[in-house]
Amino acid sequence: MSITEAEAKAKATRTGLTAAGWAVVAAVLLARPSLGYVFAEPFVQNWSTIFLSLTLQALPFLVLGVMISAGLAAFVPASWFAKMLPSNAALAVPAAGAAGMLLPGCECSSVPVAGRLVSRGVAPAAGLTFLLAAPAINPIVLVSTYVAFPGAPQMMVARLVASFAVAVVVGWLWARFASPDLIEQRLRQAVEDHSHSHTFRETAMSDFLQAGGFLVLGAALVATMQTAVPSSVLDTLGGDGVVAILSMAVLAVVLSICSEADAFVAAGLTQFSMTSRLVFLVVGPMVDLKLVALQVAAFGPRFARVFAPLTFITAVVVGTIVGTVLL
Repeated sequence: MSITEAEAKAKATRTGLTAAGWAVVAAVLLARPSLGYVFAEPFVQNWSTIFLSLTLQALPFLVLGVMISAGLAAFVPASWFAKMLPSNAALAVPAAGAAGMLLPGCECSSVPVAGRLVSRGVAPAAGLTFLLAAPAINPIVLVSTYVAFPGAPQMMVARLVASFAVAVVVGWLWARFASPDLIEQRLRQAVEDHSHSHTFRETAMSDFLQAGGFLVLGAALVATMQTAVPSSVLDTLGGDGVVAILSMAVLAVVLSICSEADAFVAAGLTQFSMTSRLVFLVVGPMVDLKLVALQVAAFGPRFARVFAPLTFITAVVVGTIVGTVLL
């Protein structure tokens, strides 16, 4: 299957998932007043309340992140990033991490941006550091984390410290040990004759379709866990131990929630320790199912087989250390 065919198939899947997800949101909103007898049931009432609160709290941050990401794609050429980064790989890695902190972008858009950077002469380690940092520690993500944890502002600080450290460590490890032939240039060349408005519109729609469905899915899963799963099970998985940390790390990979919204999902998982929830927030924007698929499409399967496990292990270790110290 060609990249174009794969993109078309993925877009159709995202469209269907997003449409179904927002149909569920609309149905719950509209049905609550008219079907009061149904929502009077404690289970349904609790589920719908948790589901709607998570979704509607996260939605403004998701939309804002999508708009900024689309603006970057439309109006800031990849060559600008290439000119701003040092040529020395050791210095370019932390500089790329800082650039990711200052320039918001969805994790879905960070993969093609990193691909353009590498194709235009930026050291691969720096491009990959940007890929990890941009969706994890940009201002929208940090503000949403602060809002999601109103009684624990240290969570935002811990997320910033841990995610930046993971991005830089992975970048330096890649610069030191990775073979250059691990990266394949599979991205299509950018179409130069598209207008800024066309690029903005297409990028915004694609990012929203990518992220919106997973946001609704994640909110529904958390609501189901909180209402249907016996508290004894969550108490067993939760707490302060290694099991809780690994459970949240794996959950982050599976849920694939947009980084602008994942803090609200983590905040709802109150049975889990703050450190394990921090690991969830560090792992999610860097390693999840949709990101691995995008990385395979952009850089090849050999790249993903090395990069994804390296990032996952580093994120779990660094997140646990930072969480233990700061939380």
